[in-house]
Amino acid sequence: MAAYDAICFDLDHTLCTSTQDAEALLESTFHRAGREPFCTPADLRAAVPDLPTAETDREFYDNLFTEVATRAGVDTAVAPQLAAEYLAARDPTAVEFRPGAKAALESARERGRVGLITNGGRETQTRKLRALDIADAFDVRVFTEPSAGIHPKPHAAPFERALAELDVGPDAAIHVGDSLHADIAGANAMGLDSAWLATDADGPRDHEPTYELASLEAFDTIV
Repeated sequence: MAAYDAICFDLDHTLCTSTQDAEALLESTFHRAGREPFCTPADLRAAVPDLPTAETDREFYDNLFTEVATRAGVDTAVAPQLAAEYLAARDPTAVEFRPGAKAALESARERGRVGLITNGGRETQTRKLRALDIADAFDVRVFTEPSAGIHPKPHAAPFERALAELDVGPDAAIHVGDSLHADIAGANAMGLDSAWLATDADGPRDHEPTYELASLEAFDTIV
């Protein structure tokens, strides 16, 4: 086990998860748009790695529904309406800690500097942090801001920004996240140790983390 000067966390599906029912949210989206459903929440998640960089949440969901429509052989002209209805129904403040997440964050703060590296815009992600009462729990918070050169993970920019503001080198830091594509690949490429919260342990393993955790309840075993 290694001792780290800095510990960075992803937010969505790592520290927290939505309390909104994903299937009900998507069903409501199609119903409000007057469209027949052509995808599932799993289809949305699977499409994320192939999306282009987006400047806003609206652009992200436009791209997302365009991609899933393309995969389903549906006219992509439906994407903007679906994106608008999805965002109207989604509540960013409807979040709760994942098992062990609050204790892991508190433990990390006792051990060194703590960073947040999240693929999400500042406004939306800050609302989640405030709902969880952890808006001030991080020494550094890095959001997706393409206009400022901060592109989504696995791009190097968010990791570089976090390390620079934490004033640590890659060999003295670890990043914890649930996405092999975004979190683990990005951290590995930067030379950080990585801890994967294995929410889909049976899926393809394109990137290997330094550590694999079934839950953040096991966080203290790696730091």
